[in-house]
Order: sequence, then structure tokens, then C-alpha cells
Amino acid sequence: MFMGRILAIDYGTKRIGLAVTDPLQMFASPLNTVSPEDFDSFIEDYMKSEEVEAFVVGYPVQMNNKPSEALNYINPFIKKLNKTFPDKDIHLADERYTSRMALRIMIDGGVKKKDRQDKSMVDKISASIILQSFLDNRSNKKTLK
Repeated sequence: MFMGRILAIDYGTKRIGLAVTDPLQMFASPLNTVSPEDFDSFIEDYMKSEEVEAFVVGYPVQMNNKPSEALNYINPFIKKLNKTFPDKDIHLADERYTSRMALRIMIDGGVKKKDRQDKSMVDKISASIILQSFLDNRSNKKTLK
């Protein structure tokens, strides 16, 4: 059974980390990092060549579960994404700790310190963590029914 991919977005004011599932929606992989200015054209081009079923957007929440100040720029982005792609589901996913987890993955994977300072790599790994977490939670929910 073929399904469209799910695309994860780790939105930031300087960079947007992107990750994508395989066509069976089992695994998340880092895709790219783009500037907010380049996002629209990148997504438009990507969706011409790949079937995207849904988006997962990293949603910043503080430790006390209160909304983060980052929502001031994330919410307008989500609204625009929804307006541009009204036929695609948009899922929000807690993005707490993802940057820290991405750095840990890079360290454990033997990435040199100089290369770990490449924030674009951190952003796309963060997006893949957000996406894999979403996939894992979704599959766990299915088995509990």
C-alpha cells in the first residue's frame, strides 16, 4: 500500500529544518534546511516531485506546558501553510529538547565538533526527531485500540 510522505518542519526565524518519511511512513530522515525566505519555493518544488500526505510542525511549549513566545511567529506560519495546502493535514508536535537530542545524536555518531557547529545540520536532525516521535506515537496509539 502506497501512502504519501509526511513532511516535518522545525520552524525557526533563521532556518527551517525539514525531515520526511519514507513512502510507507515508517522512518523519518533529515531532508534539508532552508531559510524562511526560500521555504515557499522549496516546498512547492518538492511537492511537484513527491506526494506529501501531511505536515508535522514542531510546536514550542515551555517546561510548564505554557505556550512559548515563539508561537508569535510559528502560528502565522502554520496559518499560511494551511491556507497554501488546505487539503493537507497539519499535526503539531512538541519540540522540547529536540535540538539538545540532535546534538547528542551527532556526538554519539562521531560527528566532529567543528561539524556539530553547523546549525543547519542540527535543524534537520531536530526535524527528523520530531517526525520520528510523531510516527512512534501514532503507531503506539493504533495498537492500543
